[in-house]
Amino acid sequence: MKIEKIVTGALEENCYVLSFEGTCLIVDPGSDFTKIKKAVGTNKILGILVTHVHFDHIGALRDFLNENRRLKVYKKSNLADNQTLTIGAFTCQVLYTPGHSSDSISFYFEQEKCMFTGDFLFKDTIGRCDLPTGDEKMMIVSLEKIKQYPDDITLYPGHGDTTTLAKEKKDNLYLQKETFQ
Repeated sequence: MKIEKIVTGALEENCYVLSFEGTCLIVDPGSDFTKIKKAVGTNKILGILVTHVHFDHIGALRDFLNENRRLKVYKKSNLADNQTLTIGAFTCQVLYTPGHSSDSISFYFEQEKCMFTGDFLFKDTIGRCDLPTGDEKMMIVSLEKIKQYPDDITLYPGHGDTTTLAKEKKDNLYLQKETFQ
């Protein structure tokens, strides 16, 4: 699986195009439809994965749906925690990771050892919890949950640089705390 990051919009949101043998998935289609479509190229879009519905993560979603009304969108409202999704040749596990927002989910591709965390977990920090539906207590539960996963996972956040779960367990203060101070 090839992973291409496309930085979109004023908030520099990370959209990802996951491609394999002429097909692709889009993770969090931010606000630049044309830029994302260029990254898709000739690949057939099998679906769109949405980590949460904040505007900077779904800005181009309507454009993709206008282009193909049958395109399947995978988001918290139509998925279950720990559900396994198989979309074409792609297989991932859905993880409910609220805290930044009540609809925050992460997508874990076990075979590829990668996870798309949206605004739940970033390099050296976490997503803010003071926006509508954000919840510090739920963030703590989500952080405890993520600690149970293998250290060799590469994390692809909704903003900023990629990291690994091992690095975050070692360096991210939020993964070392039991509660927020």
